[in-house]
Amino acid sequence: MGRLLTTRELGRTTLARQLLLERAAVPVVPAVHTLFGLNAQGPNLPYLALWSRLAPFAVPDLTAAITDGRLVRSTLIRATQHLMTASDFALLRPLLGPLLRRVQRNAFGKRTQGVDLDVLMSDARELLADGQVLTRPQLGRLLAERHPGTDATALGWTVQYLVPLIHPAPSGTWNVYGATPFALPASHREPTVDDAAEVVRRYLAAFGPATIADARAWSGISGLREVFAAMRPELRTYTDESGRELFDVPDAELTDPDAPAPVRFLPEFDAPLLAFADRTRVMTDAVRAEVCNGAAVAATVLVDGTVAATWELREAVLTVRPFRPLPVGARQEIEAEGARLHTFLSPDAAERDVRVLYP
Repeated sequence: MGRLLTTRELGRTTLARQLLLERAAVPVVPAVHTLFGLNAQGPNLPYLALWSRLAPFAVPDLTAAITDGRLVRSTLIRATQHLMTASDFALLRPLLGPLLRRVQRNAFGKRTQGVDLDVLMSDARELLADGQVLTRPQLGRLLAERHPGTDATALGWTVQYLVPLIHPAPSGTWNVYGATPFALPASHREPTVDDAAEVVRRYLAAFGPATIADARAWSGISGLREVFAAMRPELRTYTDESGRELFDVPDAELTDPDAPAPVRFLPEFDAPLLAFADRTRVMTDAVRAEVCNGAAVAATVLVDGTVAATWELREAVLTVRPFRPLPVGARQEIEAEGARLHTFLSPDAAERDVRVLYP
């Protein structure tokens, strides 16, 4: 194993790779490629994630990239909605097939019992051929006509998990809510061993150094131990403070643990909060229990590189709720960054208020 990396050094390195130490002056598509995707459970989450990472950032730039297909939204990592470059979607989605089949079986196996899933997938592709776009309820009803006596809702969800699909614009763009549309991607291919190795490289470049368990927690992909074993000669290795072996791509830099970490507001489900089995590089276990509540992951505030608070915007008031006493000057920095975020979220508001409560 390589040299010991402290939790603080790991945290600073992760924040640097996630563009959270300094806002980057790069276009949205290269940024999403560098970050290896953004959570898109809600339409505004990728916009908020990039607002905290890029300077300048403009809503129309991201909307244009989604609309013209350079970025695509789909059911991907951990069976949740993510926004990725079209090329990364083509790389990653085939490898997630086993995970998504397990999710379908656990959630809808009983309700689709007796349905030939291969025929169902073929029917769905036929209904979505030639650029056809259908919402999940629409597709489910059409499939139920071909499979009498079945649950249309279960069929729609089953197809979402089993068939590589994208959700075309305006779905996933700023403030657009409602039924999710389905469409077939431009192309799809079967996964290869080289694809799995490339996903590991990309994960480590975006989040490393990290353990095998971290990579598995981020992706939900099984069989990664064998992939890492085959890649060992090309990877750097380190040890964390608990004695676990960490891996990294050979050309990636580590960040000075004393590098300044400015206050950053992160949206719900932001990647650094979910990309590891051991998340202590970004938050303590006690804070994690507060932030990650069941399937929900709160919007958070980073202070000195770790999660120090949650935030929410309601009726023109942006409220920050700290978990711990704040360092000298942090309250003013939170208020200033919160005011900028409030302006981004509510550009036409007549009044804006940022309230930082006491822990």
